[in-house]
Amino acid sequence: MSEVMLSKENLSFNDFQISKETLNSIRKMGFKKPTEVQEKTIPLILEGKDIIAQAQTGTGKTAAFGIPIVETVNTKSRKIQALVLVPTRELAIQVTKEIKDIGREKRIFALAVYGGKSIRHQIDFLKKGKDVVIVGTPGRIKDLIERKVLNLNDVKIFVLDEADRMLDMGFIEDIEFIFEQTPPVKQTLLFSATMPKAIMRLAERFLNDDYEIVKIKPEEVTVDRIKQKAYRVDTGKEFETLTKILNENEGKKSIVFTETKRGADELSKKLRREGFNADAIHGDYSQAKRERVLRDFRRNRIDILVATDVAARGLDIKGVDVVYNYSLPRDVESYIHRIGRTGRAGKDGLAISIISTLEDRLFEIVKKKTRSDIQLINLSDKPIEKLERRDFTSNRRRRFLRR
Repeated sequence: MSEVMLSKENLSFNDFQISKETLNSIRKMGFKKPTEVQEKTIPLILEGKDIIAQAQTGTGKTAAFGIPIVETVNTKSRKIQALVLVPTRELAIQVTKEIKDIGREKRIFALAVYGGKSIRHQIDFLKKGKDVVIVGTPGRIKDLIERKVLNLNDVKIFVLDEADRMLDMGFIEDIEFIFEQTPPVKQTLLFSATMPKAIMRLAERFLNDDYEIVKIKPEEVTVDRIKQKAYRVDTGKEFETLTKILNENEGKKSIVFTETKRGADELSKKLRREGFNADAIHGDYSQAKRERVLRDFRRNRIDILVATDVAARGLDIKGVDVVYNYSLPRDVESYIHRIGRTGRAGKDGLAISIISTLEDRLFEIVKKKTRSDIQLINLSDKPIEKLERRDFTSNRRRRFLRR
């Protein structure tokens, strides 16, 4: 095991040992130069190294493993040679599309398999024997293996994308089962936004002894590119304040985050009654509805997407102008992931939180842990409660401080 901490170099995709076909594809996709995670990981992966890479969503990590996959698989052999495990259906669709785009000129066939759609339809595609890359969620992959329609005996590359999230979602047993169905000799790539002990234990079990660790310093999106504001309001004034701010930012592509699925539904309905072009997305919706809502939002048919944290990570949503926290999330990491949906691709972003007077302590923690200069606009006459150490007596608050 070794750790790679290279300084960013002025590389181009031409500097990598990749084919002309792949270079043409990534140029057509609009890729001009490699991102940091691509600079550091693509050469190692092409050398055949196992890696564990710490990289946030939005850093270009899909292409970081997608380009080597396209370069490694043999299209003449109609065997499944690469498997990518992802935590959600949306991410499965997104990753599959990007791999297809990268491998378009090499005629790479990739298939997304996930719950929420007919398994029969996915079985029919597998039986055609065209797909050399499979991207899927652990539950559906396991199901297809147990039905003996998915054979992983020829897998050369095994990728765990957003590994920390899959562990949080309780997929460890499914992942272990799937891993055992792959050949003992293969290349394993583990991508994770965070590097807790559980991830390192996973790496020790799954990766070769000489694996490389690549750490990408998180972009300072909370400071450099995103202007942050917080409106402190009396309890019960949240919706009134939100509508006023939305009117001030009329026409801007916005995501409003809520804590619960029911809250997302209720808020989107209330916004529509007030004349806003809004819709909701969360995990209880059918796959077809979630895809429709995301498609409408991407195509600007919807101005405001009301979402639970299902949209905070893993979804490819470009051009978001403003992110709203209808209430503060319960942990700092969720706050960072939420506001990180804006301020991308070198553009400025705006993150607005609406906090009740009961969230004074939580707001202070967010400021402290993110080291952010968040402009506080106090619309309440109630005095602001200051953060004191003795306030953190509950287990939840102690866990929060340890993050």
